[in-house]
Order: sequence, then C-alpha cells, then structure tokens
Amino acid sequence: MPKLIVVTRDGTETAVEADAGLTVMEAIRDNGFDELLALCGGCCSCATCHVHVDPAFQDKLPAMSADEDDLLDSSDDRNETSRLSCQVPFTDDLDGLKVRIAAED
Repeated sequence: MPKLIVVTRDGTETAVEADAGLTVMEAIRDNGFDELLALCGGCCSCATCHVHVDPAFQDKLPAMSADEDDLLDSSDDRNETSRLSCQVPFTDDLDGLKVRIAAED
C-alpha cells in the first residue's frame, strides 16, 4: 500500500498508508486530518482541499484543469506547487508523496 506524507499547518509530519485509487483528498480525510475541510466532497468547486505538493512529484501528477486553476486563484496561499487534493489521484507511482495542507483562506 502506498504511503502519503502529510504535513499539517503547524508543521507536524505524518506518514499514512492509503489505498491507490483514492484521491489525495480522500486519503487525507480518511486518515483523520481535520484541517483539510474538503467541503464540496471532491467536486472541484470549493478549494478547501488546497495542498502544496513536494516539487519532486509535480511531474508525476496529472495536468491541472482550468477549473482547478481558477479555484486556486482565489487562495492567498497559492504558489507554484499548489494543487487541489481532490484532483490528484493517489496511485502506486505516488508512493512517498509529501503534501502540506495550505493555510485556510
């Protein structure tokens, strides 16, 4: 089972195991990280699942959609590694992926 490393807003780093086939948002939520609100449940309509992805993994992620890009534009914490975790499928190729939960807007 692939591992996902989650860094909370206070800098606490936790490695969790998650099923491939979930989204990164689902893996974070299912492992009890309350900081990631994911209010829309993964419909790419709220940006409350914003994370910063380890740059070493950016080339392994699917391209960002126009909708995701537009939603991220509303965040004051957006940077070049920003993604909506609901739009990132968690696969075996992403074993060891590290994400930091973005500041709440």
